[in-house]
Amino acid sequence: MGMLILGLALFIGMHMVRIVAPSLRDAGIAKLGGTGWKILYTVISIAGVYLMGKGYGAYRAEGSPILYDPPLWMGHITILLMALAFIFVVAGNLPMTGHIKEKLKHPMLISIKTWAIAHLLINGDVASVVLFGSMLAWAVVSVIAIKKRGGMPPVATSAKADVISIVIGLALWLAFAMWLHTWLIGVSAIA
Repeated sequence: MGMLILGLALFIGMHMVRIVAPSLRDAGIAKLGGTGWKILYTVISIAGVYLMGKGYGAYRAEGSPILYDPPLWMGHITILLMALAFIFVVAGNLPMTGHIKEKLKHPMLISIKTWAIAHLLINGDVASVVLFGSMLAWAVVSVIAIKKRGGMPPVATSAKADVISIVIGLALWLAFAMWLHTWLIGVSAIA
């Protein structure tokens, strides 16, 4: 559990610096430069993700206690929610803005919320509640903080961006559901 908590602390902590300690972020940028700060941010975030994954897997292998036993049919809802999460993450990373990106305002964070909720629906053990619950809470706080900062200015939208988001998102979702989840996480997404 310690490795999972450390990974969460690194990832969420680094992503919360702008919200809880903007002067620390500004000092880091002043000292390291914009590129140097981004490299540090990326390295710490990747280390956090790695430790979260290793810690989560290790704690589940040790026998993470069960808090609730979700019904089997929740798996179908999770599969649908994950398709949406992949579409949202693609929409958030395209250089152009589609209607999906415009309506969601923060598609990456909405994707993380969707991913976390989907996984909480089917995983009732302590490790899952800690990991997915923490990521859900972080995404909620981040959206609130962004809205308080004034959000993002409106931009022109393109239906082409929506089509690209849906096609690539569904292709990634299918690849992840069929092969990548088992390969990367060690658990079949559709079993």
